[in-house]
Amino acid sequence: MLFLSKVVVSIVALAAWAAPLRAGTIAIPNASFESPATDFANPVIDFWQQIPPPDFLNQNFQSGVFSNVPPPIDNCDGGQCAFLLVASNQVAILQDYDSTDWANPTPTHAFNATFDVGKSYTLTVGVIGGTNLSIPMQEGTRLELSLYYRDNASNMVTVAATSITNSETLFPNGIHFIDFQVRVPTVKASDAWAGRHIGVQLLSSILDTNLAGGYWDLDNVRLVAGPVLLAPARTNNQFTFTLQSEPGLRFEILATTNLALPISGWTNLGTLTNVTGDVPFLDSATNLNPRFYRARQLQ
Repeated sequence: MLFLSKVVVSIVALAAWAAPLRAGTIAIPNASFESPATDFANPVIDFWQQIPPPDFLNQNFQSGVFSNVPPPIDNCDGGQCAFLLVASNQVAILQDYDSTDWANPTPTHAFNATFDVGKSYTLTVGVIGGTNLSIPMQEGTRLELSLYYRDNASNMVTVAATSITNSETLFPNGIHFIDFQVRVPTVKASDAWAGRHIGVQLLSSILDTNLAGGYWDLDNVRLVAGPVLLAPARTNNQFTFTLQSEPGLRFEILATTNLALPISGWTNLGTLTNVTGDVPFLDSATNLNPRFYRARQLQ
């Protein structure tokens, strides 16, 4: 549950046990581009809709998967990655509840996640660009990572996006993925995307045809909902849980025995920084009556 304008997560601690809250990583089909398997390169990608679609007749292939064996990329997740050519038109791969792929002209609905009220979302994608690739890109080419939903007319509506501008400084070599993120703040019931299916799009687009040429490498697409409190338990009459959020965020832990109290009436049990993305918390008080906990993000 989330409250106020700051991110606030709550969990109920019962005298004996509180059931775990389910949240965290959201599975995206073929998120590391391991399918279909290839010994070299393949112009199709399972589960991802490709724009434009592969033109087998004219061998016009602007996206696909490729093998990382032998491994020139030192932090590839699995054995394959995806590529997007930098063309004069838009080249993209996307996935949502109603997307299709090269083998399925009818949606399979394999990706069924929604923007749930009370949750925030973080999309992370490994990206390689640069001017020192085997087919180098020009400085200034752009890649856009976005989360979107479809409106009632099936139009894609962007919720949040991150634009990456290619440069030698940003991508000093072509053998290491750099993580970039797209963040959607806590979803409110009044948001147009509340309850809508989540869409993920990775888009290469240029306005100046002089910038055409080269390619982007992509890998390890991750989607996380949070922050959340997980794994509640009682040990030696003390209550523990794990806070899951984006790494590096600071939170204050609040508690009360009366859920109806305003936030100003809750007791501050301390602050913590979630360095790695998962951090445990122990309430040192013992033999508690039913108690409620919140983790509120600090600026």
